[in-house]
Amino acid sequence: MDGQQSLQASVNSSYIPTTISSMCDEELSEGEAVGGDTSPLLSQQQPAGPLVARHCPEDSYNLVYIIFFLMGIGSLLPWNVFITAKQYWLYKLSNGSSPAAQEEPHSDLSDYFESYIAIASAIPSVLCLILNYLLVNRFSSQVRILFSLLVILVVFVVTTALVKVDMSGCRMQFFGGTLASVALVSGASNIFSGSVFGISGHFPMRISQAIISGQAMGGTLSALASIVDLAASSDVTDSALVYFITADVFTLVCIVMYLLLPRLPYSRYYMEVAAVPCSESNSHSSRSDSSSGSVPPLKPILKKTWVLGSCVFYVFFISIMIFPALSSAIQSMNKDSGSPWTTTYFVPLTSFLLYNVADFCGRQVTAWLQVPGPTSRMLPLLVVSRSALVPLFMFCNYQPRYHLHSVFFAHDLFPVVFVCLLGISNGYLGTLPMIYGPKVVPRELAEPAGVVMSFFLTLGLAVGSAFSVALVHSI
Repeated sequence: MDGQQSLQASVNSSYIPTTISSMCDEELSEGEAVGGDTSPLLSQQQPAGPLVARHCPEDSYNLVYIIFFLMGIGSLLPWNVFITAKQYWLYKLSNGSSPAAQEEPHSDLSDYFESYIAIASAIPSVLCLILNYLLVNRFSSQVRILFSLLVILVVFVVTTALVKVDMSGCRMQFFGGTLASVALVSGASNIFSGSVFGISGHFPMRISQAIISGQAMGGTLSALASIVDLAASSDVTDSALVYFITADVFTLVCIVMYLLLPRLPYSRYYMEVAAVPCSESNSHSSRSDSSSGSVPPLKPILKKTWVLGSCVFYVFFISIMIFPALSSAIQSMNKDSGSPWTTTYFVPLTSFLLYNVADFCGRQVTAWLQVPGPTSRMLPLLVVSRSALVPLFMFCNYQPRYHLHSVFFAHDLFPVVFVCLLGISNGYLGTLPMIYGPKVVPRELAEPAGVVMSFFLTLGLAVGSAFSVALVHSI
């Protein structure tokens, strides 16, 4: 294993450099092999002996993996739906009366709508993740997950009901209501994703990987829907209605899947292991904090995870700084040819779809390969090396250009290659520290550690979004 330290031994958190096993006996043997930390996730001396020693059930038909994968899709699908329905929002906020209009009308609301959306999303995201950490021991994960899903469902039901309602006479009120909806959905989605990722810390790393891959698949499905919508050239309100109904149905699916989770032997085994209290010799203060319902101790979590958290922060800081603000404004060098490829489909394909597919592939690779390890110095070096992607995108055919007039990469192939590198590196290097984080802390801190890692991710997105504004204005 890379690095100077060994991971803590655990039946549910072994680090295996080249593959991930779902069998408990294999994980236990690996945990014993790398043991040596004085605070293992699951101590060999705790009262859970018979539970730990027994051979855990298999994940039959990968049902638990699929459930967490679906919940990963559901954690980002609401946000992706709001972004995908861009033409619908432009129509609602314009003075136009034809929902089939293809030209984007210009107004203060429509021109800066995406900026308003980003602000309305970033602030509640960070605040709700902080709240999620503070409440992790006061309210069970079931309460937090079901409450957040119900909030998302209510908001989308109301949004769906307003699709066919004429809002031309109250655009400002509709605009304010939309921003409020974005804030509620964003905050609830972050509580949902943070809580789900927190409970996945009690499972093998493959389950955490399933959530993160599901999030990428949600973006891919939204990008595909956008391209199909462009090809069909349908009524924008009809398209939005399909998007929002899909979000309604999928949110209900997430509720059903989560309620099904404790009924499956594989997931029930790990939930029972997680519920067993630790021994006196194994982090007494952490146990008493958890049992008393107080705020989990942050210092021991950060002591173990600050490097991994910094890696997550910087990966998503660079990615959101480039995508979509910078990458989606790169135009084809042959735009004047009039070909649909170089006009209508160039940005949706090369920026949105290609990035999301590459991101999904990068995340999926971590199901079979986890290199470098959680304590390797190579991991932060690879993360920092992604900074080189920023000037590469800046000197593609980004338009309009006001300050940097030179285009060094004057071929349509260059943005395609750069987007692939951005997506794959985001998926792979963003997933590794996320799945390592809950595994390098004592078992009783695995769930709050997962919430902390989600906070680093969201903070990276929030700060990167602010920097992206300055970046595009510098070109």
